[in-house]
Amino acid sequence: MDNFLLIFAICLALGSLVGFLAGLLGIGGGLIIVPALLYILPWVGITSSQLTHVAIATSLSTIILTSLSSATAHHKRGNIPWPLFKPILPGIIIGALSAGFVSELIPSDQLQQAFAVFVVLMALQMAFPFKSKGEGKMPGDGVLFLISVIIALVAGMMGIGGGVLLVPFLSFCGLQMKQAVGFSSATGFLIAIAGTTGYVVAGFDAPDLPSGTLGYIYLPALFGIIISSMIFAPLGVKAASTLPTPKLKKAFAGLLFIVGLKMIFS
Repeated sequence: MDNFLLIFAICLALGSLVGFLAGLLGIGGGLIIVPALLYILPWVGITSSQLTHVAIATSLSTIILTSLSSATAHHKRGNIPWPLFKPILPGIIIGALSAGFVSELIPSDQLQQAFAVFVVLMALQMAFPFKSKGEGKMPGDGVLFLISVIIALVAGMMGIGGGVLLVPFLSFCGLQMKQAVGFSSATGFLIAIAGTTGYVVAGFDAPDLPSGTLGYIYLPALFGIIISSMIFAPLGVKAASTLPTPKLKKAFAGLLFIVGLKMIFS
């Protein structure tokens, strides 16, 4: 029980940082949470051959409430093009639900390497963001379904909401940026729900999981992160109006790049 309380307290601090940076820089928490948990859990004595799966699954589950809050705000502003869900929703559900079962087939060290490469790529995207002129057009329903499966699967396997992948794609297809972001927030909620469900079911019979897990979800870390991140995200949003956000975002991208390289070569 003491170990659970220690992890809960540490993850309260982690959630504060995640929430503040999410509000300040507009980034997804998974890029912070997964590396942090991969360091924190062994540091407090929690070892498992499934540690990467636990960190990714826990990160994905924290997105449920934050993405719901974001999606609600975008809906009130009319930023979510709901008709677009018709071809994309089935792919999102299938891809996200599959993530836990596909991840289960990959050894923890290889999954960590894949995540590290993903972090490096996202750091480069953050430092040198993709800018679309929005001159493309939305592809057919079949293509949208296939792309949504791939995006949701990758997002679920990396423990993120998928916005870093979906927003550039929708923007390239000609959707206004505010609608791309709003739609991404809604799909992020669905990816988090479906992906978390998949990780819970896939992890029921998984060996060598630490106590305190529900499937692959590590509950003390989950509760600590979501409680404080929901409190500190609005503070980050307020700070964004006074702090040099673009410079801070590039600095954070540099830090992510270093973290990703360290994970690759560790």
